[in-house]
Amino acid sequence: MKNKEHIEYGNYYHIYNRGINRQQIFRQEADYLHFLKLMSIYLNPVANLYAYALMGNHFHLALSIKQESEIGYLSSKNYNSSMEQKWKVYFPKTNESFEKEQLYKKPIPTNMLQHFLNSYAKWFNNKYFRTGSLMEHNFKRIKIEDERYFRKLIIYIHQNPIHHNISDNLIAYKWTSFMSLISSKPTKLDRSTVIEWFENRENFISVHNKNDDLSDINNFLFE
Repeated sequence: MKNKEHIEYGNYYHIYNRGINRQQIFRQEADYLHFLKLMSIYLNPVANLYAYALMGNHFHLALSIKQESEIGYLSSKNYNSSMEQKWKVYFPKTNESFEKEQLYKKPIPTNMLQHFLNSYAKWFNNKYFRTGSLMEHNFKRIKIEDERYFRKLIIYIHQNPIHHNISDNLIAYKWTSFMSLISSKPTKLDRSTVIEWFENRENFISVHNKNDDLSDINNFLFE
């Protein structure tokens, strides 16, 4: 059922997937960096990003889809431009330099998620001279309707490297959003909202260092 959840405006989701036959989807540092770059290009226009973990053969994202009214319009003049320009959105009321007829449609969240992962797979295949699917079927998704569960999900995502015995602490592993969320450096994540869910930065760090039972999240993720 999780694969058939409709991606709907205003809802919160756990998005995840793994390499086909559990193969690596990240081999080098450049792969992780490119995935994060594409995540920003494709998802920031349509979603609020809260947490991520990029593991060797799988990934986890926690996000919410923006309301349709919060999503801007694509410009027809950017269709043949760079990836960054093509998927840049504009808001007619605040971008007077763009004539209304140039703003022709809004990006569809489900399509943007598919474009994101397809773009990464194509890039990865070209880089490593491989063909065929990189990941299992369509991306997996679980709609989250309980705030307490969503907080646990964020902890689960950040503790994923520990859970898989890749790292023994949260700070040592580079490819989760944990350090970005406790930092003051600019980020494309919705840091203020995440920290507010945990009351403050100190409590956010504290609960992440506890060994709470997260089995209700871990069970059956990859059925």
